[in-house]
Amino acid sequence: MGISNESDLKYGDIQDGYLSTAIQCPSPNANLRPQGQSVSLLVIHNISLPPGQFGTGCVQAFFTNQLDTSLAPYFHTIAELQVSAHLFIERDGAVTQFVPFGARAWHAGASSFDGIANCNDYSIGIELEGCDDIAYTDAQYDALARVTRQILAAYPLITPERIVGHNQIAPERKTDPGAAFNWNRFHQLLGDN
Repeated sequence: MGISNESDLKYGDIQDGYLSTAIQCPSPNANLRPQGQSVSLLVIHNISLPPGQFGTGCVQAFFTNQLDTSLAPYFHTIAELQVSAHLFIERDGAVTQFVPFGARAWHAGASSFDGIANCNDYSIGIELEGCDDIAYTDAQYDALARVTRQILAAYPLITPERIVGHNQIAPERKTDPGAAFNWNRFHQLLGDN
């Protein structure tokens, strides 16, 4: 299985919970994981702000509680939410890190995987800039595969079987990353099928 390879090294590594090549944009929407809790799940999401619009910088503002509600009527409906993810991958493949991997990002909400609730406690969350029904870019798949290989190498309890969509851990509430996300392509890029 292609967990990590030499070509990934030029894209950085993980040290003390930080991806060395990611843009660092610390979010206050994080806290400590429960004592002794191991990281064992990777959750893939999508987000665009305003919905369906890309490259606005609003996701970064939202995850750092700096969203300007005057920019779109929709923002009034989410202004009070305090959410984050560990990583955000933009359409051009740029990667921003909001929360160190060892900390608990607020991305999953009410959720459960394999009978264990509160996925935020034991997961890493990656947001792709996108929508359920708009194809993701080649750059996003490449960046996601690279960072996932780094995560798998650093957190061996996360296996390919423990990489899921938000819809799989909160099926009553969430649909992301949606039908537009090509799981087969992603797993082929990881080298695990």
